[in-house]
Amino acid sequence: MTAPQGSPPEKAGRSQIADYALIGDCETAALVDRNGSIDWLCWPRFDSDACFAALLGDESNGAWKIAPAGAFTSTRRYLEGSLILETVFETEDGAVAVIDFMPPRVEASHIVRIVEGRRGKVAMRMEMTLRFGYGLTTPWVSRLDDGALRAIAGPSMVVLRTPVKTDGEHMSTIAEFEVAEGEQVPFVLSHQASHLPLPDPLDAMTALAATEAFWRDWLTKSKIEGEYVEAVQRSLITLKAMTYEPTGGLVAAPTTSLPEQFGGERNWDYRFCWIRDSTLALLSMMNSGYYDEAAAWLDWLRRAVAGDPADMQIMYGIGGERRLTEWTADWLPGHEHSAPVRIGNAAHEQFQLDVYGELMDTFHQARRGGLHPPDSVWELQRVLVDHVGKVWNNPDEGIWEVRGPRRRFTYSRVMAWVAVDRAIKSAEMFDLEGPVDEWRALCAQISADIHANGFDKTRNTFVQAYGEQTLDASLLLLAQVGFIAPEDPAFVGTVEAIERELLIDGFVQRYPTEKTDDGLPPGEGLFLACSFWLADAYAMIGRIEDGRALFDRLLALRNDVGLLAEEYDPVAKRFAGNFPQAFSHIGLVNTAANLVHSRRPNDQRSSRD
Repeated sequence: MTAPQGSPPEKAGRSQIADYALIGDCETAALVDRNGSIDWLCWPRFDSDACFAALLGDESNGAWKIAPAGAFTSTRRYLEGSLILETVFETEDGAVAVIDFMPPRVEASHIVRIVEGRRGKVAMRMEMTLRFGYGLTTPWVSRLDDGALRAIAGPSMVVLRTPVKTDGEHMSTIAEFEVAEGEQVPFVLSHQASHLPLPDPLDAMTALAATEAFWRDWLTKSKIEGEYVEAVQRSLITLKAMTYEPTGGLVAAPTTSLPEQFGGERNWDYRFCWIRDSTLALLSMMNSGYYDEAAAWLDWLRRAVAGDPADMQIMYGIGGERRLTEWTADWLPGHEHSAPVRIGNAAHEQFQLDVYGELMDTFHQARRGGLHPPDSVWELQRVLVDHVGKVWNNPDEGIWEVRGPRRRFTYSRVMAWVAVDRAIKSAEMFDLEGPVDEWRALCAQISADIHANGFDKTRNTFVQAYGEQTLDASLLLLAQVGFIAPEDPAFVGTVEAIERELLIDGFVQRYPTEKTDDGLPPGEGLFLACSFWLADAYAMIGRIEDGRALFDRLLALRNDVGLLAEEYDPVAKRFAGNFPQAFSHIGLVNTAANLVHSRRPNDQRSSRD
């Protein structure tokens, strides 16, 4: 297995996406760069306004940095089996570590930063600039009787507690102090709604021990073993951190508007939960031994989609919210000047056929795995299949949420077929009542239509949309979802065509943006989940060594703490898109299983049972 990228020394300029590490409390998350700066934090939820937004602007939009006052180099790691980040700074005078973490939430939410002397004596500087409302609002800061600092702006309040003397400077809070070998200096930043009492003080060292125990106890449930265990466990921890504990909803990413094309406008808010991710997310949880998380995810899905299937959305808020109105934070210049910065996501209003198949497959896989939804879910599923029978041939925006004209996407129709197919399988396997003969006829009709209109016989490949020649990476999933046998020449031909037409530097692009009217200027990075799908397809058609080789290359893209973004820019050789990305880490977990484990999502989804 190829090792992930190493940690370079400190460099000038703003941090790149790969320079960040994640900490979180399973209700929100923060990004910390190599230089000890927290540049992104939404409080109290993943989808709340950010109070540190330098990620999308600069320090004036909110950041919290603790680092040596002079020149330094840094290395970092997560403490084994945890989400506790340790950054070690080396200076001419000594070495110091900053340990960053968020304890699992009980009432208030906290960020704990412990500065620990490792060698010599190091002069340190702390600078915190709080800006609520995505970097726009300067809070009112006051010093309390016990020396703590309280910052309030509207509904939000944060309290900083530390034994170090702090001062105000240019609307920021600063501290200068020294740390000698063996000394520990804590900083605890706590959030509470401004109308509530102050959050209780938190002992930093006690919280550190409790947080480390929480993550290591959680990791003991893992059933993962084998040569990829380290990478898979890091991905599982990351996915756990991006799950909103109160509801079970899994956010696509804890960030918004990190660009898919630097300097471009393909910048989206990913702090929501996508139905598209549901089956692969569920299987990654169940196959890894995390049935509690899988059950919570299933319950979230059941609640989120409850209602008229005609009103079903492609994404929902972490609590199941449906109104995800998109607007622009025009005071933020964007990451590397990639504007606009979008809050909310207008794609929630789109029509996408594939989500019906995803939802039906998720419930089917849950039943097969021993998670039996209540009887009312089957009633909903039957109504949903009836709706699919009425709309399956309508044009839609497709899995990639194009903002151009609706089209008859091949993969959308395949997933409509999946919706009906899983209804048949569930009825037969679990003795559930339904018009199976009608469903069989509908399945055959959809399948015949796809083969007649979505397949290019001359090139021996399925195509992105009816009547077009463009390819699409989603076609790599046709065998995995059971629509076609992996040994079928039509599927093998599709994989080979994608190798010829969609590979860039050995990785897969979603589709050629310069040939597709998706409503946006052409150009984007390579969506990493698609390359995991190619590795899965290789495994299904018997090209195991090719699958392993591609998987190892994907592992090598991870940053120094094992995290993946949404996309990879093959020209600049760096991450693009929101970070860390759940779909990328779900892909890593499932592809590892397809290559080396007995519980393979390829087999589970394509099963004829």
